[in-house]
Amino acid sequence: MPDERQRLEGATETPGPHYFGVGCFTAVAGLAGGGMVAVLIAKIVGAVTKCSVEADTGAPCNWVTYAFFGAIAGSILLPVLAITSLRRARRRTQNLDRG
Repeated sequence: MPDERQRLEGATETPGPHYFGVGCFTAVAGLAGGGMVAVLIAKIVGAVTKCSVEADTGAPCNWVTYAFFGAIAGSILLPVLAITSLRRARRRTQNLDRG
């Protein structure tokens, strides 16, 4: 029966699918989150520049442009941050095992 160290070493040998899953999940979350944050920024910019909002919906000026670029930024930045922190944590764990 393998001990705990061997089990952990076997789990760290193939990190590819793990990072792929985390990256895909966080890309979708970043797409939605980045778009929403960008629309909030569009609302603030519209209020500062005194841009009139749509009467029916209350949508700020150029919200589609803000949402598009915010969604792109979020779908790139969130996976990069998540995978970077996972790699950093894995490196710390491996360094603790080495002594």
